[in-house]
Amino acid sequence: MLSQSYSVTTRSRSALSSLLANKRLLLPFLLCLAVAFEPLRALTIATLADAFFQVSVFVAVTLAIYYFLIDRLPQLELSYLKAKSPVLEIAMAAVLGALPGCGGAIIVVTQFTKGQASFASVVAVLTATMGDAAFLLLAKQPLEGLIIIALGIAVGIASGLTVNLLHKPEFCQPNLQSKNAIQCKAPSAAIRFSEPVWRWALIPSLIIALLIAFNTNLGVFTQPVELAGAALAIFALTIWALSSKGQSYREVTAEDDEQDPPSKLAKVIHDTHFVTAWVVASFMLYELSVALFGLDLAAWFTEYAVFAPLIAVAIGLLPGCGPQIVVTTLYIQGILPFSALAANAVANDGDALFPALALAPGAAVLATVYSAIPALLVGYGLYYFAV
Repeated sequence: MLSQSYSVTTRSRSALSSLLANKRLLLPFLLCLAVAFEPLRALTIATLADAFFQVSVFVAVTLAIYYFLIDRLPQLELSYLKAKSPVLEIAMAAVLGALPGCGGAIIVVTQFTKGQASFASVVAVLTATMGDAAFLLLAKQPLEGLIIIALGIAVGIASGLTVNLLHKPEFCQPNLQSKNAIQCKAPSAAIRFSEPVWRWALIPSLIIALLIAFNTNLGVFTQPVELAGAALAIFALTIWALSSKGQSYREVTAEDDEQDPPSKLAKVIHDTHFVTAWVVASFMLYELSVALFGLDLAAWFTEYAVFAPLIAVAIGLLPGCGPQIVVTTLYIQGILPFSALAANAVANDGDALFPALALAPGAAVLATVYSAIPALLVGYGLYYFAV
């Protein structure tokens, strides 16, 4: 009896210690403090509601449509195309990388570590990918999203073909056969808890989001809708925080692991919560910088616009999709120019850089450096000649 009691106490302490070490929980905790603090309450509630209705809802719908369609597209093995023609292999790698999310890029990286794809295809896919930030851009500004995807494919192919002239296909390839780079796990209890909430809330939230998008006056429902949006945003952030240990940099900045068995709804919820967390952080950063410090980021980037592509490329070199969502959010808010968005899209490698660093670190670092070169060329080319 004593041993059982001791075991329960030990597990409770371990669970509490794990929660306290979860860095993801800082975001919902700080937001709750901001809501409780009267001078910041109105600003925080409005920001949370805007993030939920203007971003989260549209991202969730976009993700649901995307995952429905992608199930009907086969995942091609690059080994066949590699044997037929390096050009075909590199082109397919760039197309897989340009698909929203990081799944296509992770496929190519995994095949590279198994000797089924060339180093040039890794450069092509990492250059072409925009990661989860593509979902955000497609949901809010679809035309710009399609332009960025097309640009990523073109630059990815050009970069891959250039690298193919410089290095042999097996360059930087690891000597070991990798296991599947995508770790699968059962959906967390937090995600299972959130599924019925999303089933009931998505359609009404979409209707409200469309009304807001068309500048419809909600009248007496304005405040209740704002409070509901803020509550749902906090709910999404809390589930996001509890869905991971949140202790390492990867666990904070990368989307959650694939579900086993695969679940479209769980995947949609995972990715929507992830995007929501980083969008809310971006929104709050901007609003607080203006309200508390008088720092107008839009004016700063207008005055020092020449540095915007360089800053965007530097952020793009960071692994994970979280920092890249911040850049896309700033563009949507009209703070960053299109040249900076394009530079970041080319430079960023999304979550695919994590398995690449783990399984083939030399290739990952060099491919990242190679992707930064066209990113600077694209960013400053657009800055001086187009935007």
